[in-house]
Amino acid sequence: MVRSLVGKHNKYFEGILQLRNPNQKVVDFVNNDLKNGNIAVSKAEEVKNGVDYYLSDNDYTLALSKRLQQKFGGEVKISSTLHTKIRGKDAYRVTALFRLPSFSKGDLVDYGGDEFIVKAMGKDIVLIGHGKNTKKHHLRYREMSQIKKIDRENVED
Repeated sequence: MVRSLVGKHNKYFEGILQLRNPNQKVVDFVNNDLKNGNIAVSKAEEVKNGVDYYLSDNDYTLALSKRLQQKFGGEVKISSTLHTKIRGKDAYRVTALFRLPSFSKGDLVDYGGDEFIVKAMGKDIVLIGHGKNTKKHHLRYREMSQIKKIDRENVED
């Protein structure tokens, strides 16, 4: 998977794509996207709860994180770090964190002590009340830690 750039050393990278809690579909999507985008990957490193990809292009790193969110839902956080100066201009390295939620569209979840069905996961999370609950919520992905998946086997209808 490591592909080098002409004129750059094999450890060169501009951006880091961090996948957290990824399933195999997410990893396969990233690997295919990198292969088709002809982007150099200096390192792909497994970490405690995911994978870090060191990529040769900041813009591509950002775009890939957005494609991940559009396809799988999830939280994206972007940060940048001043790396060096090139011809008097600041050069930054971008880190894009993609965190896949523990639930998916159609799952039964608990939010605020009430049961909901996950109706949509696009730009935000849409929860529709389940059972006697008639509430509807639109939540940002930064709030996904407050949503807990309910095992359907333990649900009494």
